Amino acid sequence: MPIPEQERIAAAQSYISALASHRADDVPFAPGCTRVEVGLKTGFSGEHLRRSLNRGLQYKVIKSVTTPEFTVDGDTVRARFELSTKPSLAGRSVGARIDETFLIPADDPSGRAQIHHINASIRPFLSR
Repeated sequence: MPIPEQERIAAAQSYISALASHRADDVPFAPGCTRVEVGLKTGFSGEHLRRSLNRGLQYKVIKSVTTPEFTVDGDTVRARFELSTKPSLAGRSVGARIDETFLIPADDPSGRAQIHHINASIRPFLSR
């Protein structure tokens, strides 16, 4: 029985929420999950991604995320959202427009929604 779209969206949302909460223990990563950010591999396994989200300095600077806009196409869940960071530059806050595509197969052998791959595109911006 295929895993419903809403469950796969919820899996992607758990990852996005963990970006700001820094609590990724419940993110359903497949053991071999990888992440690529602007062409560079930044996640090497589900456990590596979980540790990075929980304790990694590259994520600790994230303050908040906006509500994502999700689209589903086959086994991919695409999320577009913005994030803001704690540091500022010349009195302006630093943010980023994020476009992430998650591979979350509808027919995962585990029988549950698991993230197998994340591809991230990031465009930084400054705001007042």
